[in-house]
Amino acid sequence: MRFYQLSLLFTLIIISSCGGGSSSTEIEIDSEVDSSDEPCINYQTSLGEGTTLNCRIVYDNVIRQFYIYLGSTYQSTSPVLFSLHGYTSRALWNMNYTGFQSIADEFGFIVVYPQGTLLPATGQTHWNVGGWTTSSITDDVGFLNEVIDFLDDEYSINLKRLYSTGMSNGGYMSYKLACDLSSRIAAVVSVTGSMTIETEEGCDPSHPTSVAQIHGLEDSVVSYYGNAFSKPIEEVMDYWVDHNNCSSEPNSSDIGGSNGGGIHDVYSGCDNQTSVELFLMNNMGHDWPNINDHDLQASTTIWDFLSAEAMEEEFMMYILAAITK
Repeated sequence: MRFYQLSLLFTLIIISSCGGGSSSTEIEIDSEVDSSDEPCINYQTSLGEGTTLNCRIVYDNVIRQFYIYLGSTYQSTSPVLFSLHGYTSRALWNMNYTGFQSIADEFGFIVVYPQGTLLPATGQTHWNVGGWTTSSITDDVGFLNEVIDFLDDEYSINLKRLYSTGMSNGGYMSYKLACDLSSRIAAVVSVTGSMTIETEEGCDPSHPTSVAQIHGLEDSVVSYYGNAFSKPIEEVMDYWVDHNNCSSEPNSSDIGGSNGGGIHDVYSGCDNQTSVELFLMNNMGHDWPNINDHDLQASTTIWDFLSAEAMEEEFMMYILAAITK
């Protein structure tokens, strides 16, 4: 027991050192939030050709903040991608390092960058996923569900194409959404995240769900092999393979490159044309990977995976319609 307590403390210290500073209040993470009655104001940024909005809503008696990026080719019934920051991090930082804007411009979808609140035990920004965040009383699932309603009211989004991805704690939260908000979330991709024991034990998805994991063997923060509050990545893959009724053995291919490359595992034969995939990079640590440093570009890989999931669903709907004519 003492070993696990020390392991947890050591890992939390590492996570805190990787994520950045803290904020002074729980309600207002970003001091630029407007005090008017308008829920959204334009946010000036050079990222992308579309429109960026700084928004807030009141949920559970707390002012919650999120940024919306409307791709330049966005139209009604567009897909929505939640991009969730890591522990101690910020929505704006996530917006900057993920680089989803150019992809959203090309493919016409909406990206939402929500802001987590402060964990009372540490004073750091977080998503409530269990594990090291068990002291949290924040209802993040309810908040993100409320954001979906807000988006549908304002932009008539495609409610069948709601996705989530995230870095580290944001990856944990994406899995929690797949478990606890499966009536709305179609697919998720975790980057350097995992599932906590609490998330797995409480997981009850209402449908087969496509999931992908991007991870590095050199990750010392969220170890591939698990730790005191984090399931090993192999067990996370096994959970979703079992839930989706996929083949137990993956089709594996090499990811080449000058930085050590990696392995891409694809579990096929899943129910409802879903997929479970693992991108395991040999020399990658706790990073959002890019092609120059890690032989894989996370953001394009994520959208390629989610787009393939959508194409499979649309193809099956086409076949079903043809059969029932």
